[in-house]
Amino acid sequence: QVQLVESGGGLVQAGGSLRLSCAASRIIGFSTKAMDWYRQAPGKQRELVGTIGSFGDTVYADSVKGRFTISRDNVKKTVYLQMNSLKPEDTAVYYCHMTLLGNHYWGQGTQLTVSS
Repeated sequence: QVQLVESGGGLVQAGGSLRLSCAASRIIGFSTKAMDWYRQAPGKQRELVGTIGSFGDTVYADSVKGRFTISRDNVKKTVYLQMNSLKPEDTAVYYCHMTLLGNHYWGQGTQLTVSS
Protein backbone atom coordinates (compact mmCIF):
# COMPACT_ATOMS: atom_id res chain seq x y z
CA GLN A 1 0.00 0.00 0.00
CA VAL A 2 1.44 3.31 -1.11
CA GLN A 3 1.89 5.85 1.66
CA LEU A 4 2.11 9.59 1.16
CA VAL A 5 3.03 11.84 4.06
CA GLU A 6 2.90 15.62 3.80
CA SER A 7 4.78 18.00 6.05
CA GLY A 8 5.76 21.63 6.26
CA GLY A 9 2.46 23.35 6.82
CA GLY A 10 2.01 26.16 9.28
CA LEU A 11 1.04 29.77 9.85
CA VAL A 12 2.58 32.43 7.64
CA GLN A 13 1.89 36.08 6.98
CA ALA A 14 0.61 37.27 3.64
CA GLY A 15 3.46 37.77 1.24
CA GLY A 16 5.52 35.09 2.91
CA SER A 17 6.81 31.76 1.67
CA LEU A 18 6.61 28.15 2.73
CA ARG A 19 7.66 24.81 1.31
CA LEU A 20 5.60 21.67 1.68
CA SER A 21 6.98 18.18 1.28
CA CYS A 22 5.33 14.91 0.37
CA ALA A 23 7.30 11.75 1.05
CA ALA A 24 6.21 8.57 -0.67
CA SER A 25 6.91 5.08 0.58
CA ARG A 26 5.99 1.52 -0.32
CA ILE A 27 6.16 2.36 -4.01
CA ILE A 28 8.24 1.00 -6.83
CA GLY A 29 9.03 3.21 -9.76
CA PHE A 30 8.31 6.52 -8.05
CA SER A 31 10.31 8.37 -10.69
CA THR A 32 7.91 7.26 -13.41
CA LYS A 33 4.78 8.48 -11.63
CA ALA A 34 3.10 11.85 -11.92
CA MET A 35 2.36 13.50 -8.59
CA ASP A 36 -0.27 16.10 -7.76
CA TRP A 37 -0.83 18.70 -5.10
CA TYR A 38 -4.42 19.50 -4.16
CA ARG A 39 -5.87 21.82 -1.57
CA GLN A 40 -9.18 22.17 0.21
CA ALA A 41 -10.30 25.35 1.88
CA PRO A 42 -13.06 25.34 4.51
CA GLY A 43 -16.44 24.97 2.88
CA LYS A 44 -14.97 24.46 -0.57
CA GLN A 45 -14.29 21.53 -2.82
CA ARG A 46 -10.84 20.07 -3.11
CA GLU A 47 -9.03 21.64 -6.06
CA LEU A 48 -5.96 20.74 -8.05
CA VAL A 49 -3.02 23.04 -7.37
CA GLY A 50 -0.59 21.48 -9.79
CA THR A 51 1.02 18.37 -11.18
CA ILE A 52 4.56 17.26 -11.85
CA GLY A 53 5.18 14.58 -14.43
CA SER A 54 7.86 11.94 -14.50
CA PHE A 55 10.10 14.18 -16.57
CA GLY A 56 9.69 17.11 -14.21
CA ASP A 57 7.17 18.83 -16.43
CA THR A 58 4.66 20.86 -14.45
CA VAL A 59 1.24 22.39 -14.82
CA TYR A 60 -0.44 24.73 -12.37
CA ALA A 61 -3.83 26.14 -11.57
CA ASP A 62 -4.23 29.71 -12.75
CA SER A 63 -4.68 30.85 -9.16
CA VAL A 64 -1.13 29.82 -8.20
CA LYS A 65 0.75 30.17 -11.47
CA GLY A 66 3.88 32.25 -11.04
CA ARG A 67 3.79 31.91 -7.25
CA PHE A 68 3.96 28.15 -6.62
CA THR A 69 6.57 25.71 -7.89
CA ILE A 70 6.42 21.92 -7.77
CA SER A 71 9.62 19.90 -7.84
CA ARG A 72 10.64 16.36 -7.09
CA ASP A 73 13.59 14.40 -5.76
CA ASN A 74 13.30 10.87 -7.08
CA VAL A 75 16.12 9.57 -4.90
CA LYS A 76 14.29 10.70 -1.78
CA LYS A 77 10.88 9.83 -3.30
CA THR A 78 9.70 13.26 -2.30
CA VAL A 79 7.71 15.96 -4.02
CA TYR A 80 7.85 19.60 -2.95
CA LEU A 81 5.52 22.54 -3.24
CA GLN A 82 7.32 25.85 -2.91
CA MET A 83 4.81 28.59 -2.23
CA ASN A 84 5.77 32.25 -2.53
CA SER A 85 3.81 35.49 -2.31
CA LEU A 86 1.22 33.74 -0.20
CA LYS A 87 -2.26 35.19 0.08
CA PRO A 88 -4.99 34.64 2.68
CA GLU A 89 -6.99 32.81 0.02
CA ASP A 90 -4.24 30.18 -0.12
CA THR A 91 -5.34 29.04 3.34
CA ALA A 92 -6.30 25.38 3.04
CA VAL A 93 -5.33 21.84 3.82
CA TYR A 94 -2.82 20.72 1.21
CA TYR A 95 -2.72 17.13 0.01
CA CYS A 96 -0.45 15.23 -2.27
CA HIS A 97 -1.96 12.62 -4.53
CA MET A 98 -1.01 9.97 -7.01
CA THR A 99 -2.79 7.44 -9.16
CA LEU A 100 -1.34 3.98 -9.48
CA LEU A 101 -2.96 1.13 -11.38
CA GLY A 102 -6.28 2.93 -11.20
CA ASN A 103 -6.09 3.48 -7.45
CA HIS A 104 -5.98 6.93 -5.90
CA TYR A 105 -3.64 7.57 -3.01
CA TRP A 106 -3.80 10.60 -0.75
CA GLY A 107 -1.72 11.87 2.08
CA GLN A 108 -3.27 12.96 5.36
CA GLY A 109 -2.88 16.63 4.46
CA THR A 110 -1.03 19.52 6.00
CA GLN A 111 -2.64 22.80 7.05
CA LEU A 112 -1.50 26.12 5.65
CA THR A 113 -2.90 29.28 7.19
CA VAL A 114 -2.03 32.64 5.70
CA SER A 115 -2.79 35.63 7.88
CA SER A 116 -3.53 39.05 6.42
